[in-house]
Amino acid sequence: MKSEEIRQLFEQFEKAASELEGVECWSARELQTLLGYSKWENFEKVIQKAKDACENAGEEVFYHFPDVRKTIPMPKGAEKEIDDMLLTRYACYLIAQNGDSRKQEIAFAQNYFAVQTRRAELVEQRLLEYERVKAREKLSQTEKQLSGIFYERGVDSQGFAIIRSKGDQALFRLNTQMLKRKMGVPDNRPVADFLPTISIKAKDLAAEMTGLNVQSKDLKGQTKIEKEHIDNNEAVREMLTKRGITPENLPPAEDIKKLQRKLSNEEKKLLKKGKSK
Repeated sequence: MKSEEIRQLFEQFEKAASELEGVECWSARELQTLLGYSKWENFEKVIQKAKDACENAGEEVFYHFPDVRKTIPMPKGAEKEIDDMLLTRYACYLIAQNGDSRKQEIAFAQNYFAVQTRRAELVEQRLLEYERVKAREKLSQTEKQLSGIFYERGVDSQGFAIIRSKGDQALFRLNTQMLKRKMGVPDNRPVADFLPTISIKAKDLAAEMTGLNVQSKDLKGQTKIEKEHIDNNEAVREMLTKRGITPENLPPAEDIKKLQRKLSNEEKKLLKKGKSK
Protein backbone atom coordinates (compact mmCIF):
# COMPACT_ATOMS: atom_id res chain seq x y z
CA MET A 1 0.00 0.00 0.00
CA LYS A 2 1.41 3.38 -1.03
CA SER A 3 2.03 6.20 1.44
CA GLU A 4 -0.57 8.40 -0.22
CA GLU A 5 -3.21 5.67 0.04
CA ILE A 6 -2.40 5.15 3.70
CA ARG A 7 -2.70 8.88 4.41
CA GLN A 8 -6.06 9.04 2.65
CA LEU A 9 -7.43 6.05 4.55
CA PHE A 10 -6.12 7.46 7.81
CA GLU A 11 -7.90 10.76 7.19
CA GLN A 12 -11.13 8.98 6.26
CA PHE A 13 -11.12 6.85 9.43
CA GLU A 14 -10.30 9.86 11.61
CA LYS A 15 -12.99 11.99 9.97
CA ALA A 16 -15.63 9.29 10.49
CA ALA A 17 -15.00 9.13 14.24
CA SER A 18 -17.40 10.91 16.57
CA GLU A 19 -17.83 11.18 20.33
CA LEU A 20 -20.82 10.18 22.47
CA GLU A 21 -20.75 10.81 26.23
CA GLY A 22 -16.95 10.96 26.15
CA VAL A 23 -16.55 7.69 24.21
CA GLU A 24 -15.01 7.67 20.73
CA CYS A 25 -17.19 5.73 18.29
CA TRP A 26 -17.97 5.04 14.63
CA SER A 27 -21.27 4.46 12.80
CA ALA A 28 -21.46 0.87 11.55
CA ARG A 29 -23.04 2.13 8.32
CA GLU A 30 -20.12 4.47 7.72
CA LEU A 31 -17.59 1.82 8.68
CA GLN A 32 -19.25 -0.55 6.18
CA THR A 33 -18.35 1.87 3.40
CA LEU A 34 -14.87 2.55 4.75
CA LEU A 35 -14.12 -1.18 4.85
CA GLY A 36 -15.29 -1.72 1.27
CA TYR A 37 -18.50 -3.67 1.90
CA SER A 38 -21.23 -2.80 -0.61
CA LYS A 39 -24.02 -4.80 1.09
CA TRP A 40 -25.15 -4.28 4.69
CA GLU A 41 -26.20 -7.94 4.93
CA ASN A 42 -22.62 -9.09 4.28
CA PHE A 43 -21.21 -6.58 6.74
CA GLU A 44 -23.71 -7.71 9.42
CA LYS A 45 -22.16 -11.19 9.28
CA VAL A 46 -18.76 -9.70 10.08
CA ILE A 47 -20.28 -7.67 12.93
CA GLN A 48 -21.82 -10.83 14.40
CA LYS A 49 -18.43 -12.57 14.39
CA ALA A 50 -16.95 -9.51 16.13
CA LYS A 51 -19.74 -9.60 18.74
CA ASP A 52 -18.98 -13.29 19.43
CA ALA A 53 -15.30 -12.47 19.86
CA CYS A 54 -16.22 -9.61 22.19
CA GLU A 55 -18.38 -11.89 24.34
CA ASN A 56 -15.69 -14.59 24.42
CA ALA A 57 -13.22 -11.96 25.67
CA GLY A 58 -15.53 -11.24 28.61
CA GLU A 59 -16.48 -7.75 27.40
CA GLU A 60 -19.97 -6.21 27.40
CA VAL A 61 -21.36 -6.56 23.86
CA PHE A 62 -24.08 -3.96 24.48
CA TYR A 63 -21.47 -1.37 25.50
CA HIS A 64 -19.29 -1.86 22.41
CA PHE A 65 -22.08 -2.48 19.85
CA PRO A 66 -25.18 -0.47 20.90
CA ASP A 67 -28.06 -0.46 18.38
CA VAL A 68 -29.27 2.91 17.09
CA ARG A 69 -31.48 4.24 14.30
CA LYS A 70 -30.14 6.40 11.49
CA THR A 71 -32.09 8.73 9.17
CA ILE A 72 -31.01 8.78 5.52
CA PRO A 73 -32.24 11.05 2.69
CA MET A 74 -34.53 9.62 0.03
CA PRO A 75 -35.61 10.93 -3.42
CA LYS A 76 -37.88 13.99 -3.55
CA GLY A 77 -36.78 15.22 -0.11
CA ALA A 78 -38.14 12.20 1.77
CA GLU A 79 -36.31 10.51 4.67
CA LYS A 80 -36.04 6.94 5.87
CA GLU A 81 -34.93 5.39 9.16
CA ILE A 82 -32.59 2.41 9.00
CA ASP A 83 -30.85 0.18 11.55
CA ASP A 84 -27.36 1.23 12.61
CA MET A 85 -24.88 0.63 15.43
CA LEU A 86 -22.40 2.78 17.29
CA LEU A 87 -19.08 1.00 17.49
CA THR A 88 -16.36 1.67 20.04
CA ARG A 89 -12.74 1.59 18.95
CA TYR A 90 -12.48 -1.92 20.40
CA ALA A 91 -15.55 -3.04 18.42
CA CYS A 92 -14.02 -1.64 15.22
CA TYR A 93 -10.81 -3.52 15.99
CA LEU A 94 -12.73 -6.81 16.35
CA ILE A 95 -14.67 -6.16 13.13
CA ALA A 96 -11.42 -5.52 11.25
CA GLN A 97 -9.95 -8.73 12.69
CA ASN A 98 -12.96 -10.71 11.42
CA GLY A 99 -13.18 -9.00 8.03
CA ASP A 100 -11.85 -10.10 4.66
CA SER A 101 -8.13 -9.33 4.96
CA ARG A 102 -7.80 -9.49 1.15
CA LYS A 103 -9.51 -6.10 1.11
CA GLN A 104 -7.02 -3.25 1.22
CA GLU A 105 -9.29 -1.30 3.57
CA ILE A 106 -9.53 -4.22 6.01
CA ALA A 107 -5.77 -4.68 6.08
CA PHE A 108 -5.39 -0.99 6.88
CA ALA A 109 -8.13 -1.09 9.56
CA GLN A 110 -6.61 -4.13 11.27
CA ASN A 111 -3.41 -2.21 11.82
CA TYR A 112 -5.04 1.18 12.46
CA PHE A 113 -7.33 -0.05 15.23
CA ALA A 114 -4.73 -2.45 16.67
CA VAL A 115 -2.25 0.39 17.18
CA GLN A 116 -4.86 2.76 18.57
CA THR A 117 -6.35 0.12 20.89
CA ARG A 118 -2.90 -0.79 22.18
CA ARG A 119 -2.16 2.92 22.72
CA ALA A 120 -5.32 3.26 24.84
CA GLU A 121 -4.31 0.20 26.87
CA LEU A 122 -0.85 1.68 27.47
CA VAL A 123 -2.33 5.00 28.59
CA GLU A 124 -4.70 3.21 30.97
CA GLN A 125 -1.85 1.12 32.40
CA ARG A 126 0.34 4.18 32.90
CA LEU A 127 -2.49 6.01 34.67
CA LEU A 128 -2.88 3.09 37.07
CA GLU A 129 0.86 3.05 37.73
CA TYR A 130 0.87 6.82 38.23
CA GLU A 131 -2.06 6.55 40.66
CA ARG A 132 -0.18 3.96 42.73
CA VAL A 133 2.99 6.09 42.89
CA LYS A 134 0.94 9.12 43.98
CA ALA A 135 -0.89 7.03 46.60
CA ARG A 136 2.45 5.88 48.03
CA GLU A 137 3.73 9.47 48.14
CA LYS A 138 0.53 10.55 49.89
CA LEU A 139 0.92 7.78 52.51
CA SER A 140 4.50 8.93 53.20
CA GLN A 141 3.27 12.51 53.74
CA THR A 142 0.46 11.36 56.03
CA GLU A 143 2.80 9.22 58.12
CA LYS A 144 5.29 12.08 58.39
CA GLN A 145 2.54 14.38 59.69
CA LEU A 146 1.32 11.63 62.01
CA SER A 147 4.82 11.19 63.44
CA GLY A 148 4.89 14.91 64.26
CA ILE A 149 1.48 14.75 65.98
CA PHE A 150 2.60 11.73 68.02
CA TYR A 151 5.87 13.41 69.03
CA GLU A 152 3.97 16.41 70.40
CA ARG A 153 1.95 13.98 72.52
CA GLY A 154 4.79 12.04 74.09
CA VAL A 155 5.51 9.33 71.50
CA ASP A 156 9.10 9.03 70.20
CA SER A 157 10.24 7.51 66.87
CA GLN A 158 10.49 4.03 68.35
CA GLY A 159 6.97 4.33 69.75
CA PHE A 160 5.71 5.54 66.36
CA ALA A 161 7.23 2.46 64.65
CA ILE A 162 5.50 0.17 67.18
CA ILE A 163 2.13 1.91 66.72
CA ARG A 164 2.39 1.76 62.94
CA SER A 165 3.28 -1.96 63.11
CA LYS A 166 0.30 -2.69 65.36
CA GLY A 167 -1.91 -0.79 62.94
CA ASP A 168 -0.66 -2.97 60.07
CA GLN A 169 -1.39 -6.08 62.11
CA ALA A 170 -4.96 -4.88 62.70
CA LEU A 171 -5.43 -4.16 58.98
CA PHE A 172 -3.77 -7.30 57.56
CA ARG A 173 -4.15 -9.74 60.50
CA LEU A 174 -0.43 -10.47 60.19
CA ASN A 175 2.55 -8.89 61.91
CA THR A 176 5.05 -7.01 59.76
CA GLN A 177 7.54 -9.89 59.41
CA MET A 178 4.86 -12.43 58.48
CA LEU A 179 3.37 -10.01 55.97
CA LYS A 180 6.80 -9.38 54.43
CA ARG A 181 7.44 -13.11 54.08
CA LYS A 182 4.03 -13.69 52.51
CA MET A 183 4.53 -10.89 49.99
CA GLY A 184 8.23 -11.52 49.34
CA VAL A 185 9.25 -8.09 50.61
CA PRO A 186 12.98 -7.62 51.47
CA ASP A 187 13.62 -7.13 55.21
CA ASN A 188 15.13 -3.67 54.65
CA ARG A 189 12.14 -2.32 52.68
CA PRO A 190 8.75 -0.98 53.89
CA VAL A 191 5.76 -3.22 53.18
CA ALA A 192 3.93 -0.26 51.64
CA ASP A 193 6.41 -0.21 48.73
CA PHE A 194 4.95 -3.53 47.52
CA LEU A 195 1.27 -3.10 48.36
CA PRO A 196 -1.39 -2.71 45.66
CA THR A 197 -2.98 0.74 45.37
CA ILE A 198 -6.11 -0.12 47.37
CA SER A 199 -4.03 -1.37 50.33
CA ILE A 200 -1.86 1.75 50.26
CA LYS A 201 -4.99 3.91 50.30
CA ALA A 202 -6.45 1.80 53.13
CA LYS A 203 -3.35 2.42 55.25
CA ASP A 204 -3.50 6.11 54.40
CA LEU A 205 -7.17 6.38 55.37
CA ALA A 206 -6.55 4.69 58.74
CA ALA A 207 -3.57 6.99 59.39
CA GLU A 208 -5.62 10.07 58.46
CA MET A 209 -8.37 8.95 60.86
CA THR A 210 -5.83 8.46 63.64
CA GLY A 211 -4.29 11.90 63.12
CA LEU A 212 -7.71 13.54 63.20
CA ASN A 213 -8.98 11.65 66.24
CA VAL A 214 -5.80 11.99 68.27
CA GLN A 215 -6.13 15.75 67.97
CA SER A 216 -9.90 16.04 68.34
CA LYS A 217 -9.96 13.67 71.34
CA ASP A 218 -6.76 15.23 72.72
CA LEU A 219 -5.13 11.81 73.22
CA LYS A 220 -1.70 11.66 74.84
CA GLY A 221 0.78 8.87 75.49
CA GLN A 222 1.59 5.73 73.51
CA THR A 223 -1.09 3.47 75.05
CA LYS A 224 -4.10 5.63 74.14
CA ILE A 225 -2.76 6.59 70.72
CA GLU A 226 -1.88 2.97 69.93
CA LYS A 227 -5.43 1.84 70.73
CA GLU A 228 -6.86 4.60 68.53
CA HIS A 229 -4.68 3.57 65.59
CA ILE A 230 -5.57 -0.12 65.99
CA ASP A 231 -9.29 0.72 66.15
CA ASN A 232 -9.07 2.78 62.97
CA ASN A 233 -7.23 0.07 61.06
CA GLU A 234 -9.77 -2.51 62.21
CA ALA A 235 -12.59 -0.21 61.04
CA VAL A 236 -10.99 0.14 57.61
CA ARG A 237 -10.46 -3.64 57.42
CA GLU A 238 -14.10 -4.27 58.29
CA MET A 239 -15.19 -1.92 55.50
CA LEU A 240 -12.98 -3.75 52.97
CA THR A 241 -13.93 -7.28 54.01
CA LYS A 242 -17.63 -6.43 53.87
CA ARG A 243 -17.08 -5.62 50.20
CA GLY A 244 -15.24 -8.92 49.62
CA ILE A 245 -11.71 -7.50 49.81
CA THR A 246 -9.29 -9.28 52.16
CA PRO A 247 -6.14 -7.09 52.30
CA GLU A 248 -3.63 -9.83 53.16
CA ASN A 249 -4.85 -12.00 50.26
CA LEU A 250 -4.28 -9.36 47.57
CA PRO A 251 -1.22 -10.12 45.41
CA PRO A 252 1.87 -7.92 45.88
CA ALA A 253 2.46 -5.17 43.35
CA GLU A 254 5.64 -4.14 41.54
CA ASP A 255 8.37 -2.54 43.66
CA ILE A 256 7.35 1.12 43.89
CA LYS A 257 10.96 2.29 43.41
CA LYS A 258 11.21 0.43 40.09
CA LEU A 259 7.87 1.91 39.06
CA GLN A 260 9.03 5.43 39.94
CA ARG A 261 12.22 4.96 37.89
CA LYS A 262 10.20 3.59 34.96
CA LEU A 263 7.78 6.55 34.95
CA SER A 264 10.66 9.02 35.38
CA ASN A 265 12.60 7.51 32.45
CA GLU A 266 9.51 7.65 30.23
CA GLU A 267 9.04 11.33 31.08
CA LYS A 268 12.70 12.06 30.26
CA LYS A 269 12.34 10.34 26.87
CA LEU A 270 9.25 12.40 26.09
CA LEU A 271 11.07 15.60 27.03
CA LYS A 272 13.99 14.68 24.75
CA LYS A 273 11.59 14.00 21.88
CA GLY A 274 9.91 17.33 22.48
CA LYS A 275 13.21 19.20 22.40
CA SER A 276 14.38 17.43 19.25
CA LYS A 277 11.29 18.54 17.26
